[in-house]
Amino acid sequence: MSTPYPFTAVVGQDDLRLALLLNAVSPRVGGVLVRGEKGTAKSTAVRALAALMPETEVVPGCRFSCDPAAPDPSCPDGPHESRPGVRRPTALVELPVGASEDRLVGALDIERALAEGVKAFEPGLLADAHRGILYVDEVNLLNDHLVDLLLDAAAMGASYVEREGVSVRHAARFLLVGTMNPEEGELRPQLLDRFGLTVEVKASREPDQRVEVVRRRLAYDDAPEEFAARWAGEEAAVRQRIVEARELLPSVRLGDAALRQIAATCAAFEVDGMRADIVMARTATALAAWAGRTDVLAEDVRQAALLALPHRRRRNPFDAPGLDEDRLDETLEQFGGQDGDGAGDDDGDGDGDGPGPGGGPGGRPEPDGGPPGDGDAAARPGADGAGEPQAGPGGGAGEQVPARASEPFRTKVLSVPGVGEGAAGRRSRARTERGRTTGAHRPRGALTKLHLAATVRAAAPHQRVRGRSGPGLVVRRDDLRQAVREGHESNLVLFVVDASGSMAARQRMSAVKGAVLSLLLDAYRRRDKVGLVTFRGTAAEVALPPTSSVDVAAVRLESLPTGGRTPLAAGLLRAHDVLRVERLRDPARRPLVVVVTDGRATGGPEPVALAGRAARLLAAEGTACVVVDCEAGPVRLGLAGQLADELGGTAVTPAELRADSIAGVVRDVQGAGTRRAA
Repeated sequence: MSTPYPFTAVVGQDDLRLALLLNAVSPRVGGVLVRGEKGTAKSTAVRALAALMPETEVVPGCRFSCDPAAPDPSCPDGPHESRPGVRRPTALVELPVGASEDRLVGALDIERALAEGVKAFEPGLLADAHRGILYVDEVNLLNDHLVDLLLDAAAMGASYVEREGVSVRHAARFLLVGTMNPEEGELRPQLLDRFGLTVEVKASREPDQRVEVVRRRLAYDDAPEEFAARWAGEEAAVRQRIVEARELLPSVRLGDAALRQIAATCAAFEVDGMRADIVMARTATALAAWAGRTDVLAEDVRQAALLALPHRRRRNPFDAPGLDEDRLDETLEQFGGQDGDGAGDDDGDGDGDGPGPGGGPGGRPEPDGGPPGDGDAAARPGADGAGEPQAGPGGGAGEQVPARASEPFRTKVLSVPGVGEGAAGRRSRARTERGRTTGAHRPRGALTKLHLAATVRAAAPHQRVRGRSGPGLVVRRDDLRQAVREGHESNLVLFVVDASGSMAARQRMSAVKGAVLSLLLDAYRRRDKVGLVTFRGTAAEVALPPTSSVDVAAVRLESLPTGGRTPLAAGLLRAHDVLRVERLRDPARRPLVVVVTDGRATGGPEPVALAGRAARLLAAEGTACVVVDCEAGPVRLGLAGQLADELGGTAVTPAELRADSIAGVVRDVQGAGTRRAA
């Protein structure tokens, strides 16, 4: 087993280390979501925490890590006899992004349950993580239904597995840690709210601190055991401090003054629901215990707010998490006050032992790594300063400064025809593990979703031959039928946007950007990947390769310059190249191409004919396409409609995209896509 990097050797990242340690002291805080760019010690700190945690005492032979002092009465391996437990290191369980539902929650053997009446259960990762740490790297890329199961188990402290009336329950209390790179896509606000604390991390811009990071990492890589031995004393001190804080935690008093500050802060920042108040209260209590105090002070409430509220302030999908610290200080001062016995002291100076912004978890000050969450999140479209006139490269004649997007609106559903088998989502029809049952077939591997009626129909004709004598049905493996279920998948929505001079009138381009931004919002809600191809001047470019980060696409759209000729063929051919590469990377994900143009084509010899050939190339491959017709003015040439015919798709106007429009609802992109599905 490799030697883990010492937790106390992590340079800077004070908020990250503090949030992890508070959850180690009080797992009821609700876990940590760590957001940050790549290479910022997110995974290193999480894995190092496991080695720092005190050992866990478990019932010998129990697959669910029951506590011998208080075993779970409903443990599937129970009931447990009273006997001494065994001690083992705290478990660190990692959940892969591509894990199945059965791998996460466990699997019931339906075949044995029906044929033998035996409730056979194979534990999943939630059982392995009980009383340990469950780590999900790239949690934003995890399927939504798995995230829901994960967070439900974390909130209830138990996991329930049900298959066709057969159910198993076991305890599942763990420290949940998720890490993510916002550039690869955001979590839904509802899922963000389920994490107790969120920390923004970034690489330090201080040369001295970066030098120290490199020096320590090189020393660790050269001699891991020797490096860990040098930090053994620091590790032992922090481990002991965790134990002492856990013992002190039940004695910590949360006074009325601190409670008023917590409630006032959540109200002032208009946080939805009551989860934020509860998490802040638990975090402030853990902070006091970590500092060795039995009273919660104003400084604890402030630090708890900085960790528990920023991600709950996110209203719009393109908003970056954040918290106005000046407003926070004003609220805490306004609702200061003291309890009669001195609890809830508001002077803010404390006793010097608390983990302030500059204090490391072992009590040693670390080099200043900069304010938490500062600067690496892209501003949302439409924020102050976004899209202001700027001189772009090559600006001048034929090029205009970027126009702001108009107010986005809710769009109607654009979907790919036929039934796919892509990743779970909310756009197009697909055969999925979840959804309504549409049929049954013989299982091709392990049975996961039993179709009970089909199984009974398959077994019924053979009962006399099998010697059935009682009321029960004699079922054999050949009788079992797997349910076929239909739900919805996510797609690759590739936007091909005309940024030429024919679209460059600012008011018109503002409306075009508003329509695309509205479609991006729809793609966010439906869990799609998105890409952005633009064409103007003499060529087309991939402004954003296909990604799950819809908000990055919105930022690129906002800064899109316009002007020049209209190389429509180049835009369509570039889209064809992007799709060719994506089919190799992710063949199950079906594409939907959205061409935003007025249909004009200029530049080079026979531009209209070239555009037609490029469109027919996409149609020949069965690519589902829709053209957003942006033609304006009293004289309409209908070129966008002709382009849609060449693509084998549908043309709609921005007005027809609106969900509240009286125009016909756009449900499927007809044409070539339908022929392919058939």
